[in-house]
Amino acid sequence: MPLPTWGEILKELSNRRTEQGRPDYDAVRRGYLTELAAHTGRDTILYATKWTQGGDVDPGKISITEEDVQGLMEVVKGLKSGRLDIIVHSPGGSPEATEAVVAYLRSRFEHIRVIVPQVAMSAATLLACASDEIVMGAHSSLGPIDPQFILGGQFGVQAVPAQAILDQFERAKEECKDPKLLGAWLPMLNQYGPALLMQCENALALAENLACEWLETWMLKTNPERSTKAREIARTLKDHKEFKSHARHISREKAKKMGLVVSDLESDQRQQDLVLSVFHTTTQTFDGTPAVKLIENHLGRAFIKIQQQVAFQIPIPVVVEPPPAAPPPDAE
Repeated sequence: MPLPTWGEILKELSNRRTEQGRPDYDAVRRGYLTELAAHTGRDTILYATKWTQGGDVDPGKISITEEDVQGLMEVVKGLKSGRLDIIVHSPGGSPEATEAVVAYLRSRFEHIRVIVPQVAMSAATLLACASDEIVMGAHSSLGPIDPQFILGGQFGVQAVPAQAILDQFERAKEECKDPKLLGAWLPMLNQYGPALLMQCENALALAENLACEWLETWMLKTNPERSTKAREIARTLKDHKEFKSHARHISREKAKKMGLVVSDLESDQRQQDLVLSVFHTTTQTFDGTPAVKLIENHLGRAFIKIQQQVAFQIPIPVVVEPPPAAPPPDAE
């Protein structure tokens, strides 16, 4: 029998409460995580962040960072099967931190599946490239791995693709041969530091080389043309000219056509139901608690990142009515 939908899990949470009377998010979520591990026979870790639900969330708290290695060390303790399923829901983050995460996980597990219940973008897609297999549903998506730079200037703070910066400089070089166009370009070019071009080139090379190395080492290890295929996939994933936007979604079918090893979440109905039950409960945890990042295993060990909510007290003016006037004295 299929397991609960998002709405049905919401009802379950309303009926299952802690001693303090709050919905018992942890118990429900971890219960499904434990059932999933029992079904697959594999160690299971949830790595999820609050990023698809909107709200004022600190980007640093939901990105892949160096601190995640510490969180994974906490939840990997006690896992002994050598086979890992990691459920990933993340907007990405630092490629360098992702490299540290991959080095740690691959030192502990012989076989890794990355399960994408909804979206794994940017450096989270890079993480998926370090797996032996990616599990996706018809609704799941990956994203391009082209690096972005956060730049500030007279036009405000914005995330700019590294490739777009390089392309803009090339266009500027050509158009500025006409002195009449120089004035139009100067305001844009002045916001870039002198080392930015080299940083862009290095960032693009890093993303491509990491994806290529990991694909060749693990996902494509049995492919006789693994070196050529890994480089082809890596170049496609980092090609900003191909995707036009860092936020573009790569569907399961597109991922397969690229050559990534992707299996269908729906191929095992029980597994699909359990994965989605974990995911639905996770998003409801983010809605109902201050948690913005969850790293936990099927044994109940967890590393949870909290963002405290700031409450503002708005003074309400109090209207004090004057006491009733004393009655006039009786006339004599």
